[in-house]
Amino acid sequence: FVAVKGERKDGHEFIKDAIHSGAIAIICEDIPNEKKDNITYIEVQNSSLALAVIASNFFNRPSKKIKLIGITGTNGKTSSVYYLGSLFRQLNFKVGIISTIEYQVDGKCFNSTHTTPDSIQLNELLSQMVEVGCDYCFMEVSSHGIAQDRIFGLDFDIAVFTNISRDHLDYHSSFNEYIRTKKIFFDTLSK
Repeated sequence: FVAVKGERKDGHEFIKDAIHSGAIAIICEDIPNEKKDNITYIEVQNSSLALAVIASNFFNRPSKKIKLIGITGTNGKTSSVYYLGSLFRQLNFKVGIISTIEYQVDGKCFNSTHTTPDSIQLNELLSQMVEVGCDYCFMEVSSHGIAQDRIFGLDFDIAVFTNISRDHLDYHSSFNEYIRTKKIFFDTLSK
């Protein structure tokens, strides 16, 4: 099983590699011209969103079973996550942390690969936190994670905004685009 964005030039190569590795279903934005008979192809408008929904369902929707606090801003995300994690541990809550520095599941540490991991890893980490009885997860939410739909479908209880300044303009086309991306996080919160 693999999700491939349609605009990737090498998307069809990923599909071939996935099939060679044993995939029996392919979710893609463009059905390849050359199809294998024993493979199910599922065409979606946005493979990133589809992957996020599949990951959440596969791990039994863990973000609904933990108090998920997302922290975004140009600066201060990591510090805020660690301050809050420490405070809540002192209040005798079990805590998970997802940050640039590391991922923690009730004190057990894992190497961090991204500030905001991909939707599969996010849901897996949240599932592990739920399994060990964590009450809260404090998570950094990067603009890249928002723009790339990594947080799509997560059930945040609280969103925290630290600040915004000119940054990541190598990724976002303008400061206004950067602001708009951060705003998406807040627009998707429940009432």
